[in-house]
Amino acid sequence: MTNTMLNQPVPDFELPATSGKTIKLSDYLGKFVVVYFYPKDSTPGCTTQGMQFRDAYGDFQQANAEIFGISRDSLKSHENFKAKFSFPFELLADTEELACGIFNVIKMKNMYGKQVRGIERSTFIINPQGVLVHEWRGVKVDGHAHEALSYIQSLST
Repeated sequence: MTNTMLNQPVPDFELPATSGKTIKLSDYLGKFVVVYFYPKDSTPGCTTQGMQFRDAYGDFQQANAEIFGISRDSLKSHENFKAKFSFPFELLADTEELACGIFNVIKMKNMYGKQVRGIERSTFIINPQGVLVHEWRGVKVDGHAHEALSYIQSLST
């Protein structure tokens, strides 16, 4: 998904999630949806990012927003990551890169001097009508959850 998808409806998708759930985007019409893509469970940056969304979760809920974290990790890895850090929101396993493709978050990255395909840390805000209203790509973790919350709160007032 490129910037041309801003202000357009997000294609519906369905992915397996933690807590034995399957999350279908269209089931969340009527709420803001924060979809944040992160590279890998239990790595320092991804853990910090998840904890910041966790710590602000009540504020997101008050703003009529649901949060979903997505990576290519397995459901088992997600369950362990969620339990270890008490994340109150669901993590979605995108092992087939379905949502990654919709949002165009797979990029070539350098890791230890080698080119590898990986997720570019990105966050997307979908409004209650299912329209993409904001995106951040190449996210810097520190303070980002608060930035996303402030954006949603600015739309709610």
